[in-house]
Amino acid sequence: MFSLYLECRQEEKDQLIAELWDRGSSGITESDLPGGGCGLRAFFEADACAPQLAGEFSRWSGRWQREEPRDWVAVARSRLEPQCVGERFFLVPEWRGDPTPTGRFRIEVNPGMAFGTGAHETTQLCLEALEREIQPGMTVLDVGTGSGILARAAMLLGARRAIACDLDPVAVELAKLPLSFMGTADAVRTGSADVVVANISPETIIALAPELMRVARVGSAVIVSGFEQAEVTGVEAVLSAGCATVRELHTKNTWSLLVADRR
Repeated sequence: MFSLYLECRQEEKDQLIAELWDRGSSGITESDLPGGGCGLRAFFEADACAPQLAGEFSRWSGRWQREEPRDWVAVARSRLEPQCVGERFFLVPEWRGDPTPTGRFRIEVNPGMAFGTGAHETTQLCLEALEREIQPGMTVLDVGTGSGILARAAMLLGARRAIACDLDPVAVELAKLPLSFMGTADAVRTGSADVVVANISPETIIALAPELMRVARVGSAVIVSGFEQAEVTGVEAVLSAGCATVRELHTKNTWSLLVADRR
């Protein structure tokens, strides 16, 4: 086993991590660098690939070293800590028994299930927005639900119904949760949602904008995230062109969230 160490800008991190997984990495750790950069250490099983990969990733100062084999499930679990998000939520790994702070809703997360453990800035931004927007008795649509964390949060905040949509086969497991589960947003009735939330890529938000507007009731809130600050203008433009008025922009590190009202 060997590890490949890379240094990159924060805005490059997610794409670089995806490339490392594609190249067969068995585990990746992250560290913050002075000046706002990010250090990535990716672990690989086949030592013979080390020089080739170091060369391919040389623009990020690719350096490799031999490593002892690791139990990556144990490593991942040891690094995931409970955290308080917003004013109301306490996110905790499902294998931990930490007590829930007074006045907070407990959501147990499993990092191996799908995107949405609460560690990412966009998930935190969406949870905070749901706190501000949801009123008891509302119907909430979660597009690209992933782990289902946002749909579950909506129910805890008093939503009468949470509709979860996702194409990822892993998300089929969400059918076991107390949610209404559908494969795609086009299966949702027109004008049926009081709040729509979508924490997905900017390209997908732009492509699905007409559907997001169709399912939202007039006057309802459409919450979108999953994009960085440099991509806000493009997302805002397509929402404004689709019968919505953008009223809020929130950021966390390099990531952004928009709240729009359906006209």
